Amino acid sequence: MKLSIGMTFILNVSVILAQPQSPFEQFFENKTMRVDYYHTGTATQEHISLDQVHEEGVWAGSHQNLIDTLNLGKYLLKVFDVETNQMIYSRGFASIYGEWETTGEAKDEVFRTFHESVLLPFPKKKAQVVIAKRDKWMHFYDIFTTVIDPNSRFVNREKRGRDFDELTLLENGPPHKKVDFLLLGDGYTKDELDKFRTDVERWKETILEMSPFKEHASELNILAIEVISEDSGIDEPRKNLWRNTALGCSYNSFDSPRYVLTYENRTIRDIAAAVPYDFIYILVNSARYGGGGIYGLYATGMTGVENPEFNWHLKYMITHEFGHSLAGLGDEYYSSSVSYLDFYPEGVEPTAPNVTALLDPEHLKWKTFVEENTPLPTPWPKAHYDSLEAVRATWDRSKPGYYEKWAKLRKQQVEKMQASEYYGKVGAFEGAGYSATGLYRPSMDCRMFSLSMVPYCPVCAAAIARVIEFYSE
Repeated sequence: MKLSIGMTFILNVSVILAQPQSPFEQFFENKTMRVDYYHTGTATQEHISLDQVHEEGVWAGSHQNLIDTLNLGKYLLKVFDVETNQMIYSRGFASIYGEWETTGEAKDEVFRTFHESVLLPFPKKKAQVVIAKRDKWMHFYDIFTTVIDPNSRFVNREKRGRDFDELTLLENGPPHKKVDFLLLGDGYTKDELDKFRTDVERWKETILEMSPFKEHASELNILAIEVISEDSGIDEPRKNLWRNTALGCSYNSFDSPRYVLTYENRTIRDIAAAVPYDFIYILVNSARYGGGGIYGLYATGMTGVENPEFNWHLKYMITHEFGHSLAGLGDEYYSSSVSYLDFYPEGVEPTAPNVTALLDPEHLKWKTFVEENTPLPTPWPKAHYDSLEAVRATWDRSKPGYYEKWAKLRKQQVEKMQASEYYGKVGAFEGAGYSATGLYRPSMDCRMFSLSMVPYCPVCAAAIARVIEFYSE
């Protein structure tokens, strides 16, 4: 039987209409919901209270991977459709509060409050938003829940963002099909925007020349916002130097001299809302060594060096700290001082992809990278390394000549490691996660272990690639 053009058109339309909606189309609009809240407590008490719900621009995240399978972060955002009680979205993340509660101040029962946000695709109907936290044994339990009506008059629909110019550094496709990196600057005055443009170009070049980013360059979008501050530089409390900056970045976070964070979450989110983004990096206009990175929140890093001989520190800082915030990588070093106490509980397997307690060597989380006959734990010249680190610990990092002396010491460490049988191989090398014993890293040396230009080890590179692929599908 011959069909008329009209009948064929009707049949084609019927087929299109009959096709099932994707989960994203069924439950979400292509917009962003931002839920702001206050996180308060001590090491033994914890409270979350709702601040405000915002409607923002297009959703930058994947339309396909709505449920988190990465298993990263201390916290987990869960979103349920109220009508069906179906989980429709989840994401793991970490927070400043989650780090702060492991400090001595929190253990002394001093209360602190931090402003935080979670982002989710904008629900079409009422949704239950839940925040869960890992207990000591890494199991999630719910600590906060609220039901949000997206049509409520209590959802703030003001246009977010500030009157700052935007830069497109790399564009490979629509936000939901790419990983969207957003660069913000802090401590740049209006007269220093040329420097900011130079700094973000260097950031882009550093990322794109480093594996595994360069192999996944086509899956990345990189944007920047030219944030203007009143003063140049950022706060340095130990020097009694205070600057009025747009994002409020400061050295000495958690009383750690080189740790750079900002507690101005609402300001950051309002400015960032001008563009779609998945991950934020804040470039601080300072030549003093320092930075930081928290999974799913942001990374920070200085943009200058006091001694031009150590310009490579800038590339190290970018890639090391971004490894934390992008892929949840843990610090592999253990000889530098930090403010955390029991950051990784004893006898518990960490969630960081590159740190293990080696409780079950037969099921080592990165076993697929380990060559047959490689012993676990894996021998390395730890005693020699530690003896030189003990010497370095007696030096004052703020004094001139520190890095020159450190470079000579580092050379001795590298020569000894390179002469070792398992250098360049994946195993389980004792010393990681701020602990000299009981925790292990995948490789003898790595961008997450030493202040050097050594690349990411295979395990760290694979963890980064996995996140990129998850967000760009």
